Amino acid sequence: MHPLLPLALAALACVPQLFGQATASKRAFDAEALLKLQRISEPVLSPDGKLVAFTVQSIDLDKNTRPKQIYVVPVEGGTPRLLTREGTSNERPRWSPDSKQIYFVSNRGGSSQIWSLSAEGANPRQITRLSTEASGVVVSPDGKKLIFQSSVYPQCGSDDACNKKNLDAAEKNPVKAHIYTSLLYRHWNEYQSVRRNHLLVIDADGAGVKDLTPGPGDAPPFSLGGPEAYAISPDSTELSFVRNVDAQPATSTNSDIYTVPLTGGEPKKITLSPGADDGPLYSPDGKYLAFRSQARAGFEADRFRLMVLERATGKTTSLTETLDRWVESYTWSPDSTRLFFTVEDRGRVALQMIPAAGGGARSIINGAASLGDVQFTAGGRTMIYTEHSGSRPVEIYRATSGGGTGVPLTHLNDGVLNNAALTPLEELWADSADKTRVHSFIVKPPDFTATRKYPVLFLIHGGPQGAWGEAWTYRWNAQVFAGAGYLVVMPNQRGSTGYGQKFIDEVSGDWGGRAYDDVMAVADAVAALPYADPNRMAAAGGSYGGYMVNWLLGHTTRFKALVSHAGVFDLVSEARETEELWFPLWEFKGMPHENPEMYRKWSPSEFIKDFKTPTLVIHGDLDYRVPAGQGMQLFTALQMQKVPSKLLMFPDEGHWVLKPRNSELWYKTVLEWVGEWTK
Repeated sequence: MHPLLPLALAALACVPQLFGQATASKRAFDAEALLKLQRISEPVLSPDGKLVAFTVQSIDLDKNTRPKQIYVVPVEGGTPRLLTREGTSNERPRWSPDSKQIYFVSNRGGSSQIWSLSAEGANPRQITRLSTEASGVVVSPDGKKLIFQSSVYPQCGSDDACNKKNLDAAEKNPVKAHIYTSLLYRHWNEYQSVRRNHLLVIDADGAGVKDLTPGPGDAPPFSLGGPEAYAISPDSTELSFVRNVDAQPATSTNSDIYTVPLTGGEPKKITLSPGADDGPLYSPDGKYLAFRSQARAGFEADRFRLMVLERATGKTTSLTETLDRWVESYTWSPDSTRLFFTVEDRGRVALQMIPAAGGGARSIINGAASLGDVQFTAGGRTMIYTEHSGSRPVEIYRATSGGGTGVPLTHLNDGVLNNAALTPLEELWADSADKTRVHSFIVKPPDFTATRKYPVLFLIHGGPQGAWGEAWTYRWNAQVFAGAGYLVVMPNQRGSTGYGQKFIDEVSGDWGGRAYDDVMAVADAVAALPYADPNRMAAAGGSYGGYMVNWLLGHTTRFKALVSHAGVFDLVSEARETEELWFPLWEFKGMPHENPEMYRKWSPSEFIKDFKTPTLVIHGDLDYRVPAGQGMQLFTALQMQKVPSKLLMFPDEGHWVLKPRNSELWYKTVLEWVGEWTK
């Protein structure tokens, strides 16, 4: 028996076995229910502390769209009120200092522009009318200026007539070819044009637009998330922002924070780390600037530390140097003496507090959920935040600043969730081959009874520096798979975040080594569970998870079926086709011609002769992160080896499947494939 299996069995046995009976009257959660959920994001507390504005994205299957509208809800509780009805994309709500107006970004006029309306939803007014459009609006603390992003021609900057002339010429030109003399010529799902993302400032009434970040580069650079990339000083005179000025952006993670006057001028660099610095956030008194920092150049998965820079002296202090976890998001206390920040730890995102002058951190909210978007009322007594878990999507909560039990302010999904059988996540620990403990989450079918044996579906996360946790997701939703009758297992193998930086680092240069051992150790532990059928196990994953599925293909016949979505198959061709080259440079210690042995050692394509397991291959033609050729090569190899296989290609998707109808097909195809071989 696996050495930690008795402990795992004991932990799982603590969950009441009557759960299946309690949910028997409810419908199993499926992709149809998933697509009915209202997706809450971007909560913003009004300066007077009375209202929270937020966005809600819904799914329109008939139109194959994801319309987004803005709501407000009272902080003291009440029914959320819809503010916007025009347009299909209304987002980024930002309050005026007097709490009477909301600025936002909308496509209601036919293009993405900044609008405003009253807190009651009346008197909508268009602020910008730019040919290059506008996004990411921020309001200055004095209410006189707006900062926003726009993709402009560098030679034009904020001159809209110049930008429009170039846009019209490009539209009329029958030749759509691009010419490049450097990398990054394409990124994620689009080719790089000659336009660049710049930060512009405009008067709140729509006059006097100016480019604050002129030049050939992007400011801020592309980001998949994280803290806000720019902020305005409390006295409304200065903008801090993130940019990367390295000559080769394809190989550099060295973003830095700059400042520039709102009146324009030469930007000044104020951070010096060779790794990424991002997320500038002024203290309310304007004396300090908080930000995140990575110490190692070229490593996008290095530990993010919380830093504080004293504006008067330039002195920078790391507040979380002894904390072996990534800092995710953060906010200042109203009196500028403390920072509240979130960290991921063993599958949860908790809230902690630390003095701005340095000292020990104190836990504010811990629990079986993930927190974010923390904001405080002016007096500091009340905070609002978002919370979600593996069995509940995002809702907005209110609590006292000292923590305690939160009160939900939104219940937009109760109608769907109250009729669905959602099962809580459980946990399992197993020892890997080198005795490292590996954590996993398990989701049981809603009709679970301990006397049955269930087919098992392993979901392997991407990254590889990512993690499964108590978090809701619309892609790879474990509740959908559990609702289809599977015992769902989500291992956090080597490389997973939330278990310390050493655990993260141990996947680099070792993609199919310890991480594979971890997955197989979890498979051993799960196979020994009395209600798991070891003869009906399948595995599925995307991105690095797809890589691991491809690695499993050549190294084990343990699984009856596999699903590889956007998976890396041939490391050599992947490195030469992908765009963020800092990634293979770090993970495989150079390019293929510089370290050919490592590339061959860990490439699934080197083990084609051992492929035997039926495999579904999924890829998007617009995926430039893991180019579509990786999936095509895999499918060709499977077919030539006469391994049962199927290829699902999305010509209109990139690394992720985002269109509602495509998502519907994705879940249907995956479940049919896994079911064909395990049921």
